[in-house]
Order: sequence, then C-alpha cells, then structure tokens
Amino acid sequence: MADKNEMQPYDLEAMEKWLENFFLDPLTSYLDQTAFRVDIFETETEIIVEALLPGYEPSHLSVYVEDNSLTISANNQPANIDRTRIRKMEFPCSIINKHIHAVFQNGILEVFLSKTTPGTGKNRKITID
Repeated sequence: MADKNEMQPYDLEAMEKWLENFFLDPLTSYLDQTAFRVDIFETETEIIVEALLPGYEPSHLSVYVEDNSLTISANNQPANIDRTRIRKMEFPCSIINKHIHAVFQNGILEVFLSKTTPGTGKNRKITID
C-alpha cells in the first residue's frame, strides 16, 4: 500500500478532461459573473489557478485545500458573512499531497499547485504572500 504522503503523478488524461469540463460548464461562467472570475492555466510543472479580485487586500482572502478541492474565499467586510464570495474547485485527483503556494498582487490571486514537489498531505489553509 502506498504511503498517503507519497507523490502521486497527475493523471494527464483526467486533468485534460477536467479542464475541458471546467471551461465548458455554464456554471463556471455564472460564477465568474456573480462571485469572481477564475482562470486555470497549466505549465509543465504547475497548475495555476488565477482569481481576479480587484478591490481586495490579502487579509480579505482565504485559500483552503481539502483532499481534491481548492476553496478561495474573499470578504472585504469581515463582520458581514453575507458579503463573502467563494469559489470551490474540485480537481480530478487529490491535491493535498502537492506543494501549494499563493501570491496576491495587483488584485490578482495566483495559486500554484506543483506537479512535481510534494506537499504536507494534510488539509490546510494556504498562506498568501
């Protein structure tokens, strides 16, 4: 039995199918308009989730990883839960075993999921640089 923290390679075929479904899903366009826009890019070594969040500061944002999902929350009025905007992306494979880091600059949050560098193997909040 494989160790849970062991790096598992991405299933490229499943990832391609997931990306295609993500961009063709009408709910994606709806959430882009009602919550905030999210784009996904793939490089040789990373998957990059980019969220457009003008008017927010890093302290207004939260990024959380749980098994195969990535959740981005944005709230520029901390006392008002109703103003929280959330996008949750379900990946076709577990992402907790991947190194993940986030950077926020000029109203754009970029979350980098490494394809090659191992992570903690735990559900966790991601620190935003």
